[in-house]
Amino acid sequence: MSTESQTTAPSQCVGPEYRPSTQKPTATVSTPLKQENVHILPQTPQLIALLTMIRDHQTGRADFIFYSNRIIRLLVEEGLNHLPVVEHEIKTPVGRSYAGVKFEGKICGVSIMRAGESMEQGLRDCCRSVRIGKILIQRDEETSKPKLYYDKLPEDIADRWVLLLDPMLATGGSALMAIDVLKSRGVPEEHILFLNLIASPEGAKNLADAFPKVRVVTAFVDQGLDEKNYIVPGLGDFGDRFYTM
Repeated sequence: MSTESQTTAPSQCVGPEYRPSTQKPTATVSTPLKQENVHILPQTPQLIALLTMIRDHQTGRADFIFYSNRIIRLLVEEGLNHLPVVEHEIKTPVGRSYAGVKFEGKICGVSIMRAGESMEQGLRDCCRSVRIGKILIQRDEETSKPKLYYDKLPEDIADRWVLLLDPMLATGGSALMAIDVLKSRGVPEEHILFLNLIASPEGAKNLADAFPKVRVVTAFVDQGLDEKNYIVPGLGDFGDRFYTM
């Protein structure tokens, strides 16, 4: 998508519900999508403020990591909400019964290197002793297409629910290939959740249409891609800002 054909940025008043709209600032919010398997985090004041911090080119590395980790935690918690649960009744310390639920099954994380590795700690913070695999996909210089260079996945991954981790979703090429790798290892499509901080409309649509049973959980869908296929307004190179800048 060229800069001329990008969608107009949607905006809305952001702030506590009890405050009148005249006392709420206007902020850019996520672009809505029609794909039912794309789940966008609620555009709360907290989330918009966190995204503002990591988008700002003046935000230093330490703050970028801190605020990114807060968003990653929100994404992981929402991703876990999409796992199936069963009834589970327990006794409380005062001897009363409580009818609750629990997750039955095994999960693992798979990060698309290198930027996806930044999301691993957020998953570990929510799921103790979780197993994590890795996939390295890079663009082939001759064909300009994504190419699989490396993967290390749990041997029993076909029996697990997989949280696929990648903070940026531009064209979707790497994510599509990663899902193909998971499916080739026996992971059912409906057992894959893709967790992502910022997506382009093109990338989210490409992934959702190609794999309609995969659930995409993202914090924000941006306006589009520029002539270099960079997400705009975006936040720059996530891996560089998280690990080196």
